[in-house]
Amino acid sequence: MRAQVPDWNSPRAQQLIADGDVGGLIRWARQQRGWRQADLGTKTGYSASAVSRLETADRPATDLDMLKRFADALVIPAGVLAAVLGVTPPRTTTVASAQRPAASEEDPMKRRSLLAAGLAVPALALDHLDEALALLPAPAFAPSADRLTAQYRRARAQFNRGAHADLIEALPDLLATAEACADHGEAADYARLAACYDLATETLSKVGRYDASRITADRSNTYARLSGDPLAGAASARAFSIVLRHGGRAATAQRVTLHAAAQVETTGLVTPAQARTFAQMLCTVAYAAAEAGDRDRALEMIRDAERAAALLPDQPGVPTFSVTPASVTLYKVGVLWSLGDAGAAVHAGRDLRPGQFATAERRGRLHTDMARAWWRWNKPEQTAHALLAAHRTAPAEVRDRPSIRAIVTDLAHHHPRTSAVRELVAATRVRTTA
Repeated sequence: MRAQVPDWNSPRAQQLIADGDVGGLIRWARQQRGWRQADLGTKTGYSASAVSRLETADRPATDLDMLKRFADALVIPAGVLAAVLGVTPPRTTTVASAQRPAASEEDPMKRRSLLAAGLAVPALALDHLDEALALLPAPAFAPSADRLTAQYRRARAQFNRGAHADLIEALPDLLATAEACADHGEAADYARLAACYDLATETLSKVGRYDASRITADRSNTYARLSGDPLAGAASARAFSIVLRHGGRAATAQRVTLHAAAQVETTGLVTPAQARTFAQMLCTVAYAAAEAGDRDRALEMIRDAERAAALLPDQPGVPTFSVTPASVTLYKVGVLWSLGDAGAAVHAGRDLRPGQFATAERRGRLHTDMARAWWRWNKPEQTAHALLAAHRTAPAEVRDRPSIRAIVTDLAHHHPRTSAVRELVAATRVRTTA
């Protein structure tokens, strides 16, 4: 057969993609190039029999790294591979703005709340996001890299200041724009798409929607690996680890983050972004190890992170991760708290100050992490003071996070006469009766 460049819009290719026939698509692309199975095996480092097994399996039981190696050899576009794998959600043909009623037209009875009292993310916004994950809307405006960059920066700023309701309203169009930009994109487009899904994962995990966050984490993982960028892979692994830990799979989270850290380390850490990402992943591994009960690994990793952070260059701009000695210390507080060393966690964070953290979300997290340590140490007054500080700094860190709301509720039930607790209950409007 004379070699030719595969036509991915041909009826045969489109049928294989629609059927999700990964093996069939690999076989068709190989044949279009006039290669034997042994030829493809030589180019990818696999045997001819391995190529045969992949091509003839109904649903190839293999990992994405193997598939990407075959796709790279056959020059299968990342968008085609994503489509045949089924990771690109279906889209509607109407614009997002036409699917969503104006605020004045919404039924007030639908504005359910995640909290019994106080402000929170409206359930209607979460319903819209759930629908978007199942059937992605068309972008509200013509997609472009510049528009996507601007949307992402606005969304990240909303996350940083704790504007969860506004962010969740914005996520469907952000994801729609990012998906559209990656339809026929390069590796960088898939890295940006993964970053948008990471932001969705962080936000959904923050407000306790772990079922939806698992969907966004899975998509980010696939797109990050399609991009081939180890920094995108690290960011995806970090977000995925949050979902895994909340699902009681801390040991898996530890393995996922360890693998991602190792991939980043292979870059040689020659750029500030690589060095910061590696330091961040050491922190993430430490926390996952602590949650898994691996005390030795957790303490080893957090010490390594402290050493790595001390060597970071003073680089302007916004790297993949903003890691500082103070942020590593805050992780240490969380690691020690998770290991059950509440007193050591309080001691580790004693010199941390809000001014050391650049965003309201991180400053609020400082106070809530210290509150968790005080609470585990059975110090209700100090716990309440820390949560009051968090509420003043970033109300959403107290209002929207289920684990922190639970502490407020426990304080209200068991220590209602403590002055700081009374002030906290008044500020957060938590109900004191079941």
